[in-house]
Amino acid sequence: MKNNYLLALLSAFLLWVAWPPIPYTSPILLIAFVPLLMAVEQTMRGSYSRKGRKIFWLSFLTGFVWNTASIYWVYNAMNAFLPPHVSLLISLIPFALAPFLMATAFRLYYQLRKRYSIATSFLGLVSFWVAYEYLHQSWDLAFPWMTLGNGFANFHQLIQWYSVTGVYGGTVWIWLTNIFLFLLIWQKRQDIQAINPKRLMIGTVVAIVLPIGVSLIQYMRFEEHTNPSEVVVVQPNIDPYGKFGYITPEEQLHILIDLSRTVGKSNTEFFIWPETAISASNRINEDEFRAYPAYENVLSFLDGYKNGNVLSGIESYKIYNVQRTHTARAFGNNMFVDSFNAAVLIDDSSKLQFYHKSKLVPGAEQLPFGEALAFMKPLFAHFGGTTGGYGSQEEPSVLYSASGIGAAPVICYESIWGNYVAEYVRKGAQFIAIVTNDGWWGNTSGKDQHLLYAKLRAIENRRWIARSANTGISGFINQRGDIVQRTKWWEPTAISQEINLNEDLTFYTRFGDLFTYLFLLTGVYIVFLLVKPKKKVFVDKKK
Repeated sequence: MKNNYLLALLSAFLLWVAWPPIPYTSPILLIAFVPLLMAVEQTMRGSYSRKGRKIFWLSFLTGFVWNTASIYWVYNAMNAFLPPHVSLLISLIPFALAPFLMATAFRLYYQLRKRYSIATSFLGLVSFWVAYEYLHQSWDLAFPWMTLGNGFANFHQLIQWYSVTGVYGGTVWIWLTNIFLFLLIWQKRQDIQAINPKRLMIGTVVAIVLPIGVSLIQYMRFEEHTNPSEVVVVQPNIDPYGKFGYITPEEQLHILIDLSRTVGKSNTEFFIWPETAISASNRINEDEFRAYPAYENVLSFLDGYKNGNVLSGIESYKIYNVQRTHTARAFGNNMFVDSFNAAVLIDDSSKLQFYHKSKLVPGAEQLPFGEALAFMKPLFAHFGGTTGGYGSQEEPSVLYSASGIGAAPVICYESIWGNYVAEYVRKGAQFIAIVTNDGWWGNTSGKDQHLLYAKLRAIENRRWIARSANTGISGFINQRGDIVQRTKWWEPTAISQEINLNEDLTFYTRFGDLFTYLFLLTGVYIVFLLVKPKKKVFVDKKK
């Protein structure tokens, strides 16, 4: 088994090297699982006991090493809010939970191999993997950062067809090529021809070359419709620890306004400020925001820009006289308060538009399975979390300027959900504004991965991205996924860009993860095959 574990580690190494932010290495993903598949096959054909368990731990080892090496920075993010021991515990969700689900997919694959053909078994493996990724973006422990299709964010010229399939198309492509290559190598090593070698070779070449060729043609031929809008993104570079401590909200707002003025033009339509940029000592009551000095200061700033709007992150809350949500906490006499990580659109009219972040970070921003585990709120608070977590809204909402331009306010972590961002666009968003504060992670690969993943949202929806990050990296991404401008890490700055608004809807925007649902249905059918009892063969003893 030693050699098999070494093969599993080799797969983990290849997956890590292929993963963003290392540039242009993503094609390695097309071969990265071959060593693991070899290890699994050798285990199945070996004279080992408890083969299913060994296959589970082989694949878990690959997933755990790959995940931990790629997203080690998660601990930094958690430790910014929570004590070290709690941070480590929560970090195990992305470090170990996803590998556990990956290993479960391989364990089911082994069960299929014992009863069905290798073709059916591989179809099951891919379907189970897609099901794991879909689950890991849908439940309360969601963390879809390591969805396989995200790996091509460092080489977006190869996946322009994500505008049809989304990132799950990339997941299936990676598995298809790995399976073809594994079969080629295995047959060669074993000197067998279970599958015609020429057909297998042709299939392998087509699986690799066709998607790349189609994508490169799309990339070179793609042209944006001209529909200009001048947008500014601001990077105030406020130390995240000072932001909630020694730097007052008034000082922070002053920095934002001064930086905005350095690049603002008379025709600037949007100033994008980062996550939680606007705040007050005790957050901001949304129903009374117009009475806050911050609101008046923003309006005064906008006097110099005829069609100007500020789209900003904001720390806000709402007060209810009944407990409207499970996240609302008792406040005073028969009152309840809900806190939000939110975005607000401010213009020179009296209208205010708010959006409440929906995709909340498990542990740091929400208690997973909060309604079912409501009895644990006091314990959660004791260990450093917010009691009940932040409030949220169920669906995305578009923020509209007075001139009718629709902006998608995507807050931090939400930008890794393809289907969720597409829903903004289905509702009328003409460009995507990502507001984030990646300063908690420090100068790690996390901030770079987060920026690169935004390219995937641009391609899926053919929308410009205007990204404002508190400490960086801020920037603009066009509809092909090219980073047109980017800032440096940890410096105060602001940049301006004329972007093209778009109202056309891609196939992916219209239908979302339709491609994924086909594999989920296939997975359900294959689970049925697994649980279906074997047919008993009756022998006539009289004969």
